[in-house]
Amino acid sequence: MKKIGLLGWICQILVLIGALNWGLVGALKIDLVSKIFGYGTVTRVIYIIVGLAAVFLIIDLLTPKKKVA
Repeated sequence: MKKIGLLGWICQILVLIGALNWGLVGALKIDLVSKIFGYGTVTRVIYIIVGLAAVFLIIDLLTPKKKVA
């Protein structure tokens, strides 16, 4: 198993929160982020940050890592 740094952990948590939010939207039509922060700039920024975290995780997953002996 490869080690992940602080940024990796933060990105994983953000993506999990985003996935749970989408699950609520799909199952119950509840957008928890919008309910907490309203429909505005803050909500859009949160969605952008979650999307960037997902992009980081995809790049990290596809980038070969050096083996440490």
